[in-house]
Amino acid sequence: MAEAFESVPFAAYEAGVAALAARVPAELGWHARVALDLAWTWQPGGEAVFRAIEPRLWLEVGRNPVRLLATASRACLERVARDRAQLERAEALARTLDAQRMRASPSASGTNAVAYFCAEFALHASLPIYGGGLGVLAGDLLKQASDACLPVVGVGLLYRRGYFRQRVDPDGRQHEFWSAFPKQLLPIVPVHDATGAPCTIVVPLRGHDVRARVWCAQVGRVPLYLLDADVAENDALERWITAQLYVADPLFRLLQYAMLGLGGVRALRAVGVEPAAIHLNEGHPALAAIELAREDLGRGAPFAEAMERVRARVVFTTHTPVAAGNEHYDDGVVEEVLRSSAIPIGEVLALGRGADGRFGMTELALRVSRSVNAVSARHGEVARAMWRGVARDDAPIRHVTNGVHLPTWMAPPMRALLARHLGEGWEARAADPGTWAPLEGIPDEELWGVRERLRRALVDFVRERSVLDRLARGEAIDYVEAAAQSFDPGVLTIGFARRVAAYKRLHLLIHDRERALGLLGGARPIQVVLAGKAHPRDEPAKDLIREIFTLKHDPVVGRRVVFLEDYDVSMAQVLVAGCDVWVNLPRPPQEACGTSGMKAALNGGLNLAVLDGWWAEACDGANGWAIRSPEGLDERAQDARDAGDLYDLLECEIVPLFHARDEGGIPRAWVARVRASLRTIGPRFCAARMLDDYATGVWREG
Repeated sequence: MAEAFESVPFAAYEAGVAALAARVPAELGWHARVALDLAWTWQPGGEAVFRAIEPRLWLEVGRNPVRLLATASRACLERVARDRAQLERAEALARTLDAQRMRASPSASGTNAVAYFCAEFALHASLPIYGGGLGVLAGDLLKQASDACLPVVGVGLLYRRGYFRQRVDPDGRQHEFWSAFPKQLLPIVPVHDATGAPCTIVVPLRGHDVRARVWCAQVGRVPLYLLDADVAENDALERWITAQLYVADPLFRLLQYAMLGLGGVRALRAVGVEPAAIHLNEGHPALAAIELAREDLGRGAPFAEAMERVRARVVFTTHTPVAAGNEHYDDGVVEEVLRSSAIPIGEVLALGRGADGRFGMTELALRVSRSVNAVSARHGEVARAMWRGVARDDAPIRHVTNGVHLPTWMAPPMRALLARHLGEGWEARAADPGTWAPLEGIPDEELWGVRERLRRALVDFVRERSVLDRLARGEAIDYVEAAAQSFDPGVLTIGFARRVAAYKRLHLLIHDRERALGLLGGARPIQVVLAGKAHPRDEPAKDLIREIFTLKHDPVVGRRVVFLEDYDVSMAQVLVAGCDVWVNLPRPPQEACGTSGMKAALNGGLNLAVLDGWWAEACDGANGWAIRSPEGLDERAQDARDAGDLYDLLECEIVPLFHARDEGGIPRAWVARVRASLRTIGPRFCAARMLDDYATGVWREG
């Protein structure tokens, strides 16, 4: 079993490398090795290896190295093949990744692995199978598991159309469109069985045997297995099951979740992995527990007995603190999806029965898991109240606060600065607060110099992207030209970028338009970068974007505020690195955690946020600013109060502090807050600490 666990993903990777290398000049074989191991995305200098091939094309192909190598002209590739320096950089990176990938796990075997199931994984923009924060969290956990050399495998779906792309028209109306991605141009490889045939599993759904091909994304040491129903043996409807993320139709969503849960367990068995633990990240894959029980049921075991054995292996992380966000289905829909699956549907319906009498995936996950956790301390309180009477007494809802993968989210200039001062191997010790103690010895000039460099990079990015966005919208030429002249690398920069939803309260930024315009156009102005997608069916959220656009023709707004379209992880990396202040204004207690502020903090950005989610744990008064939004007020009064606090903090504390410079031009008090933020947030909210909480606590129980 140990041999199967190690050999299957690595064999698939090697076969994929050989196929990709055969399409490029022989000298670029090292590039092919790097392209198919997503660990390149968090290695220093990783992107430079591919960007140097053809910088403009690199951006056009969405920073996808596989597509770059397949698209670049033969003349371009042959030029690179003659460039000894470029080849040496690629070889050095490939050898580094090979060494990291082949490190021995503590006891890497299929029988002690943790299988991490999630409906989406955000690993890099080149693999667009994610929608938002849930996927980013899942991707960060897999990356950290690779860094820590833990025996983890990921299980998800391969959406050939991904999540929707966003366009916004001149009136601020969001429009959605989808693009299909050729699987052969994604950084994934097909898995084959022992005979060399494509690895395919069969899942009975709606009375039909639906087939799914198994692909693998290599995430350093960690394989992520992805199921793909787009195969010739399926009919058009069945092939659509893995077409796009979070389809609107409830029946199709349940088909997706059944493919993920039932099919995911079958895929693991097909590649030789019988994990010690199944980790359900959100309720979507909860049917995995039912598939685990199926073999016992086939041998005649009573359902309750089979489920108790399964329960000893299943853990569950819930992310949704709003009851309406937990999906429910009529019994008839569940019966239609599962009618041919050889499982007792009546018992399954009972396990998932919600307070409204309908079947819920979250309720099912709560009842089939030995351990349940929320994703922040505050969320734990909310979840315990929400699921009182559903969560089992022997599996009380605890919390493991989310963390973010430091090498992914800390920009290279900050990583380089800390590497000089925190000592060799500091990133591997990031969860230890003592690792960050040398921050006190970093000169203010160096820390501030990095912050200015990151803000300057953001301004360059914003100018180019906002011009292109405004041109694509058909905006007036003066508004387009304002984008080219917008943003000043010396101006205090505020960021608000995340999924657009009503509870995120984007509208508080313009709640008092006179005060907002005064901040933008005052003697010491601020500038604001906004980004985010509203769910296609969330009309109130779309209205928030339109409301922001009502101000665009004010000359100050045109120069000082930009809304960047089609927010993704690549854009997020630039924004969280370059913004001086990261704003988060959720209506409490609806923020389960929220990790974007953690990413900003890793780059020396300061948080200005409502005390909800992770910020309720992190804010100590010296590392950022808090809005103490009182619960119990009606929403209108709460919004007015919180908006007032937001403007007061900006006008009276944040703007003056940013501009309080000494004779050398250094804002000493501001830099002190940056240092405090890094020191207090870095160790507590990195993925290394989060993974340790799971590995030493949640996964080891039972």
